[in-house]
Amino acid sequence: MIETRALTGAALNAALDDVARLRITVFRDWPYLYDGDAEYERAYLAAYRDSPGAVVVGAFDGARIVGAATGTPMTDHADDFAAAFDGSGIDLARVFYCAESVLLPEYRGRGLGHAFFDAREDHARRHGFTKSAFCGVLRPDDHPLRPTDYAALDPFWRKRGYAPLPGVIASFRWKDIDQPDETDHDLQFWMRDL
Repeated sequence: MIETRALTGAALNAALDDVARLRITVFRDWPYLYDGDAEYERAYLAAYRDSPGAVVVGAFDGARIVGAATGTPMTDHADDFAAAFDGSGIDLARVFYCAESVLLPEYRGRGLGHAFFDAREDHARRHGFTKSAFCGVLRPDDHPLRPTDYAALDPFWRKRGYAPLPGVIASFRWKDIDQPDETDHDLQFWMRDL
């Protein structure tokens, strides 16, 4: 039986090394194709350790973390995302950012994606946020590494009440698994009212 638990404070901090390993493992697959490293992950995840409003939702198989979803106030990521929201009229102080959901493949299809969103959205409401957002990687349909059996998550996200925000696109750099250097990647923001 897989159990999900919302982790904050010391429990969140204790889980960050596991979250880093999951991110490196899961994000190697489509659509991220991320060739991650532990040093970058430690620096990235420090924002969650340092934010009093952050949450990590862990999926546990016994004592082992097999999946995790992170969330934090959007203002904790304002430097990264402010430009994407320019002209949108959206008050970032009201937005909770559901950053990533990473789950080992053998645990998928058990409802954990919904559990991840439920826990993060509940956490956001308890902290007074009125909107929830995340972003998804944009890749061309004809990308050479796209699996032939890939099923986009758009229907899942729409079922949860999320919709893409027209023109709200963030750009980040990371090293893809098939590239020698970092390249630019666009991510589309999706949002819903809480």
